[in-house]
Amino acid sequence: QVQLVESGGGLVQAGGSLRLSCAASTRAFSSYAMGWFRQAPGKEREFVATITWNGDDTYYADSVKGRFTISRDNAKNTVYLQMNSLKPENTAVYYCAASARLADTENEYAYWGHGTQVTVSS
Repeated sequence: QVQLVESGGGLVQAGGSLRLSCAASTRAFSSYAMGWFRQAPGKEREFVATITWNGDDTYYADSVKGRFTISRDNAKNTVYLQMNSLKPENTAVYYCAASARLADTENEYAYWGHGTQVTVSS
């Protein structure tokens, strides 16, 4: 069983930055690809970014390319999402998740955190 705990959310003005963190409980963290998803009010959860087990490959949703960066530190069992140039439409609950492989669909991810709220004011 893998437990994931997100942190780093909060309230930020448009154009600002936040860095989300997701800490994993498992020593097998380095064997998982990791992803970030988000769910805005009244909308379905959507893919944001994913990273391979060793960090060599990443993939982003078109809407965040060039502004968001996913990274990981396997020594700390943690994955990060650096979010720059934030927009009000980025307001959502952000979730991290663990998968056996790089993927951009929810059904590929077996383990999920409870999410952290990001609110971007205009």
